[in-house]
Amino acid sequence: MDVTNTLRNLGWRQHFELQLAEPGDAVAARVTRVHRDRVEMISTDGECAAQLTHQSAAMGLTVGDWVLLGDDNSVQRRLEPFALFKRRAAGAAGDIQTIAANVDTVFIVTSANRDFNVARLERYLAIAHDAGTFPVVVISKADLADDAEQFRQQASRLSPGLLVEVLDARDPQAVAVLQPWCEAGQTVALLGSSGVGKSTLINSLAGTEQSTQAARDDDQRGRHTTTSRSMHKLQNGGWLIDTPGMRELQLVDVGDALDDVFAEVAELAAQCRFIDCEHNSEPGCAIQAAIQGGALDAGRLKRYRKLLAEDQRNSESIAMRRSRDRGLSKMYKAVQSVKRAEKGGRK
Repeated sequence: MDVTNTLRNLGWRQHFELQLAEPGDAVAARVTRVHRDRVEMISTDGECAAQLTHQSAAMGLTVGDWVLLGDDNSVQRRLEPFALFKRRAAGAAGDIQTIAANVDTVFIVTSANRDFNVARLERYLAIAHDAGTFPVVVISKADLADDAEQFRQQASRLSPGLLVEVLDARDPQAVAVLQPWCEAGQTVALLGSSGVGKSTLINSLAGTEQSTQAARDDDQRGRHTTTSRSMHKLQNGGWLIDTPGMRELQLVDVGDALDDVFAEVAELAAQCRFIDCEHNSEPGCAIQAAIQGGALDAGRLKRYRKLLAEDQRNSESIAMRRSRDRGLSKMYKAVQSVKRAEKGGRK
């Protein structure tokens, strides 16, 4: 038994304790990696694995989840997370896909080159706010930029009080500014597109040697390194969840998170003369007045509208599909009921 793996050190908290029928009786484990046919976990007894049965596969387990185990280490139950990252899955179905669970802090990683993209940072911030996780923007590759401070200033303007760290991910002393979020029992996640230095950052934080690849010379875009989500032990005792590079995360059902990210737009909208103001050319529009007066960037409003429309479209499509599926299920049951009745009448 690894005595360092106490439940609290693994990220356990009262939120999960309250979900137990008999606190202290169940064997709890935390998911560190999910494969197609099995799930890897860690508990106070160390690392273990279990095959995914039809029942456990239907739980939608993701990295960072807490589960309760049976005597044979089979997954019996998934505990409700206190934070959950999600996105709209790729493909025609477009279901909600979970990315990571029970994350305290998210490091939104970009780099001080052409990968830096304000619109993408706003998207990541919306996902972090929706998950209920504290965001920190980490701008890597500061050593390669002529003026790294300009990137900090652009990122800082995205949200009041937003923490932004500019650093060289290869320098342990520079990375040390992130250690307060990496203490024992804390969980951080990395979000960012490929090649921004996430694997290098993991190497510095966790003391590991993950493979890294240099950015392409032609456009400074990174190459894909991480291929699956996984949880790593950090040197200070915390946990880090890495995710594959995702240049575009489709928003879905983020609710009020967009108003948190675009707080100044939401506050101005509340000051418009008309409740149904579309913020175009209506009289008394506070948003248009702010744009004309230079207090609000027109591009900021445009990006807010784009993300809001995307979220509404994705959320409505999922709701409509679920409603359709429920309707089809009722129809099938009704048809089966009629067939059984007809069969019984012919006897």
